[in-house]
Amino acid sequence: MRILVVEDEVDLARTLHTGLTAEGYSVDLAHDGRQGLWMARTGTYAAVVLDLMLPGLNGYKVCAQLRRESNATPILVLTAKNGEWDQTEALDTGADDYLAKPFSYLVLVARLRALVRRAAAVAPPVLAVGDLSLDVAARVCRRAGARVDLTPREFAVLELLARRAGQAVSKADLLYHAWPDDALDPNLVEARVSVLRKKVDAPFHRQSLQTVRGIGYRLVDDRERG
Repeated sequence: MRILVVEDEVDLARTLHTGLTAEGYSVDLAHDGRQGLWMARTGTYAAVVLDLMLPGLNGYKVCAQLRRESNATPILVLTAKNGEWDQTEALDTGADDYLAKPFSYLVLVARLRALVRRAAAVAPPVLAVGDLSLDVAARVCRRAGARVDLTPREFAVLELLARRAGQAVSKADLLYHAWPDDALDPNLVEARVSVLRKKVDAPFHRQSLQTVRGIGYRLVDDRERG
């Protein structure tokens, strides 16, 4: 079971890594908000332990962005900001629980277990656009029942298009979603969409990935054209 810890205090992050690994978790670390956002988007995590005061992108924004994208991974906020307004804002932006520093490690582990138990009772989202499906938790893409192997970047691009199926999605939005650390060059999106068409459209004689001139792309159910 994988846990993502997004914490810029390196010593604390290492301590959490050691402790949670001893509890049987597989732990990934991120030390800034943008890296944490990218990893939370592209990995399959049972929960995220998220600091609020992060370089690059603060924890509030990371949490809010994940929830806007319908990412339901449980989030435990772990922070030195322990005022009631800070707690309220964290919960209102989509965090599932809140633990102030300094904290009891036993309480942290117990709260993580509770979050994971609750999340396990909810089926992970599967996005479907026609016969194209994306299992967000397993990071698996299928078309007409056949598995389509995608890189993490390709999956991220297709996932955002699937979440906004039928809508025009700008290249800027796709860049920010799939390249949070390097969201500058629209050619990155064009290249990935070109590859996606070869993987999810061409072998199935489809044209579901459409170009919207002057904006970006949209993903549609085009089975009636197949």
